[in-house]
Amino acid sequence: MYLLHLAIKSLANRRFSAILTVLAIALSVTLLLAVEKVRTEARASFTSTIAGTDLVVGARSGSVQLLLYSVFRIGNATNNIRWDSYQKVANHPRVEWAIPISLGDSHRGFRVMGTNALYFEHYRYGRDQTLELALGALPGDLYDAVLGADVARELGYDLDTEMVLAHGTGAVSFVDHGDKPFRVRGILNKTGTPVDRTIHISLEGMEALHVDWQQGMPARGAAAISAEQARQMDLTPKAITAVLLGLTSPIATFSVQREINQYTGEPLQAILPGVALQELWSLLGVAEKALFIVSLFVVLTGLVGMLTAILSSLNERRREMAILRSVGARPQHVFSLLLLEAASLALAGILLGLGLMYLGLWLARPLILSHYGLFIAITPPGVYEWQLLGAILGASILMGSVPAWRAYRQSLADGLSIRT
Repeated sequence: MYLLHLAIKSLANRRFSAILTVLAIALSVTLLLAVEKVRTEARASFTSTIAGTDLVVGARSGSVQLLLYSVFRIGNATNNIRWDSYQKVANHPRVEWAIPISLGDSHRGFRVMGTNALYFEHYRYGRDQTLELALGALPGDLYDAVLGADVARELGYDLDTEMVLAHGTGAVSFVDHGDKPFRVRGILNKTGTPVDRTIHISLEGMEALHVDWQQGMPARGAAAISAEQARQMDLTPKAITAVLLGLTSPIATFSVQREINQYTGEPLQAILPGVALQELWSLLGVAEKALFIVSLFVVLTGLVGMLTAILSSLNERRREMAILRSVGARPQHVFSLLLLEAASLALAGILLGLGLMYLGLWLARPLILSHYGLFIAITPPGVYEWQLLGAILGASILMGSVPAWRAYRQSLADGLSIRT
């Protein structure tokens, strides 16, 4: 206890360099913990993009590709699903609900998705959260649209705004559906998922856009069908892009998946979204690990700075060590003194870094939520975080043993005669 008091007094006597050392360690710890916190929350948000859906069905392709275009709106489907195939899947005795999805159009770089009321009723994300409207209502007319939060914010759209959809999914399209404009009927709350960047219309609305199209081009002249004429037509889709399935029991998941994969009407594929998400995350995990490694090197730099500060002051403190020896301090006492100084600096840096991390999260959380839709919960450090902090403290003690050993060896030789 006396040595600890002496170590603190010694650090107070060199307060300027000690404060700088603590601050360097604190900033590195803050970065490491913040990266780990954001990394953990981002992974949780990524894996909870879709919840409550037992199977995703699409044309036969890779599982990651199917997940990307049906859930993340990235890429395009290799083929569509015939409407009669969708009906057979939806009418399966073990299927509780089936959400049809039709993709292929866009508006100023945002994907347009055709679906029905089941999507807004059964789609889940996060911890079983439902889609909720911030403004307006669900589509009631053929040419109504419901916007994701990011679409409305970035384009500055409000209720009753008229919008013209474009053919294709590129940011720039040379062919649009100007003869059939849509009206914003509702705007969804922020979800932090691809829903925020999606424009939702009805399946019939999607069909109306293409009712007079042939071979990828709109009809001209007398063959063109106006928006009002389309209302009088049978707008049952001929094909859709994918289906989200909810089953009556999770036990039936694998048997239904096998039946769909063996469907003889056309080549279909059913995937488990959770498994496909883990597979996709493993592909993206390289950048995640690289960021974590960079943070570790920043912490190591802070600890090396502490080692440098203690070593550089050691020569100036030779008289102090000699006086301690003259009043009865043993070499192991000198060793322990410097070791306690290093541990005190590291512990102070860790505690300050922990406080700075929580302060930064508290200040940045609203900004991160509004811009990226990522909710970061402010919770006590978990087991893994405590292990990281313990490893940092252990590394600092290990580094502190270097100057402590030098002082241990030099104190015997120096005695009270200090060479200057």
